[in-house]
Amino acid sequence: MPTIQSISTHDFRRKLKDGAGSDAVHTDPCYGYGVTLLGTDTGLTSTGIAYTLGDGTNLVCEAIRILAEPLQGHEIEELMAEFGAVQRSLAEHPGVRWLGPHKGVTHLALASITNACFDLWAKSRGVPIWKLLLDLSPAEITRLIDFSYLEEVLTEAEAVELLQSHQATRAEREGVLKTGYPGYDTSVGWFQYSDEKIRDNAKVAVDAGFTAMKLKVGAKDHAHDVRRSFMVRETVGDDVRIMLDANQAWPLPQAIDACLALKGMNPFWMEEPTQPDDVSAHKTLADKIAPVPVAVGEAVSNRVLWKNFLQAGAVGIVQADCTRLAGISEWLAVIMLARKFPVHLVPHVGDMGQIHQHLVLFSHIALGHEKLFLEYIPHLRDDFVHPANVDSGHYMPPQEPGCSTDLHLA
Repeated sequence: MPTIQSISTHDFRRKLKDGAGSDAVHTDPCYGYGVTLLGTDTGLTSTGIAYTLGDGTNLVCEAIRILAEPLQGHEIEELMAEFGAVQRSLAEHPGVRWLGPHKGVTHLALASITNACFDLWAKSRGVPIWKLLLDLSPAEITRLIDFSYLEEVLTEAEAVELLQSHQATRAEREGVLKTGYPGYDTSVGWFQYSDEKIRDNAKVAVDAGFTAMKLKVGAKDHAHDVRRSFMVRETVGDDVRIMLDANQAWPLPQAIDACLALKGMNPFWMEEPTQPDDVSAHKTLADKIAPVPVAVGEAVSNRVLWKNFLQAGAVGIVQADCTRLAGISEWLAVIMLARKFPVHLVPHVGDMGQIHQHLVLFSHIALGHEKLFLEYIPHLRDDFVHPANVDSGHYMPPQEPGCSTDLHLA
């Protein structure tokens, strides 16, 4: 079995141009990753990533260096056999823990480390991570997860039962492995794009097979957002789903006013309307704008906060992201919580869909999460060794071993 012999990091940054990636809050886009690189005695290497916006990626890399030290010298199968316990021991580092806990730079570092371990595990078995996960027993899946602080809502035994309850019908959902998983195009409506560019992008997306797309909102003048949202609706028609994303731009009173003004164009969801830790504000807004659901996730940092959102009925679309949470392991915990309540799952893709294209196959087939769609962002395609294959608006299941996270770093 491969044994981890080297651990290194890489500060990856890519400046975007011409308004790509812009939103109401993040106005100078740079996509970045705190990268964990694991090397083994057998020559296998793996890549883990945690998403950043450029500045501060070096801090994530330094935290990776500290937190990953205990992995040195361990066989990957040994680590993954009880990865929930391994992850908890890393997260509870007696010194570094104070810098979180379970959030911020240290949690992003844990995401990168965890994703590198899963990538190495799948490569060592010669299969894509979606297949590895689907081939595991319910008990093996739950041993990948740290259930601490969730016990009153979801125990490990309950998680096993949840997985077992969907086993008999798995074959009914395996058709996705042939048809692909539907995507939606986020790159249509970046905040700094002109009206003309957004209209053109919307038409191109529909022609490419996408049946859903996103428009960035969050302007101080709600009339600006209303005008642009109706413009997109007029461009693509009533059959295309349009999601609106404010990227945390509004305090609650403004969020209520804006979302009520935007309801008339029939958005499929309202995303990140306000401060991402404010569960009660999201609950208030969710009640005000129902039946339009509130979507959150890209800044919801851990399973405990997700537990709070779900218990409060403050979220209608779970956008859990394995490059914000503590990697694939904690993502699995969150999607089980979401399935129990139940709430729809549509991940945010800080990984540009590279890992999540695998994970949604698992969530749909193994847990029965509805096959809605997965976010598609094309701006880093050329940086990945195995970029996601999106055909006619669908993510086609990747076949290469691992998590599809290897980057061109030279």
